[in-house]
Amino acid sequence: METEEYTSDLFSDSTAPATPLPSSPDRFQRLIPPDFSSPIRLYHNDEDEETGDAGEWDEDTSDSCAPGGLVGAVEESPEKEEGVEPKPTFTEKQQWINAMRLKFCVRKEFEITKNIVHEDGTLNQDYFRPPKGTKLHQEEARRWTDKERNLLIKGIEKHGIGHFREISEELLPDWSGNDLRVRTIRLIGRQNLQLYKDWKGREEDIKAEYERNKEIGMRLGAWKAGVLVYDDDGKVLEALQASGS
Repeated sequence: METEEYTSDLFSDSTAPATPLPSSPDRFQRLIPPDFSSPIRLYHNDEDEETGDAGEWDEDTSDSCAPGGLVGAVEESPEKEEGVEPKPTFTEKQQWINAMRLKFCVRKEFEITKNIVHEDGTLNQDYFRPPKGTKLHQEEARRWTDKERNLLIKGIEKHGIGHFREISEELLPDWSGNDLRVRTIRLIGRQNLQLYKDWKGREEDIKAEYERNKEIGMRLGAWKAGVLVYDDDGKVLEALQASGS
């Protein structure tokens, strides 16, 4: 037994009954306001079962699509003819939009929605603005200052390089272990910290390591973006081993 489906009352009067739709596949109907309709070409999928002939294109200017297995519709630009009324203007379209807002934006069951639009359907911009005096919560941008730098050095002196999670939890909770690893790379001037694992040092020791790494990097052309990087030939590693690191 076939059941009937009903179209939305989007473009119908509030007192008019819903329009029944036939069952699939003829149940497609264009949901655009009649005022904005334009000539379209409708493709009816009426394939002949015996001959195998495909469907054909028909032109239709009515508001609803004719039945017959509608597959698609291609809109064409109507030719300009003398005496033909122009298409709806921007003002007319805006009036239709305002009417749709009044119909669907305001919900009686939700009291707050009555402030979304004005009585004429235009948007109430104040509804979308925060109340006056409201301070929006914004995460303060973290800044790496001398205070954070000194705390990192203190953590390296106590826990050693590689123990960044402990340093974060104890001294710099706003900075993750990975954040501190990157800062240590900049601080000591070497991209790969593997040879520094568990190394502990005071501020002067860190400065000395930085200068040594920079000297090797500048000499071998391996000082990139403020840090020493390894090369494919292994010359950087040889220089580090020769200098006691």
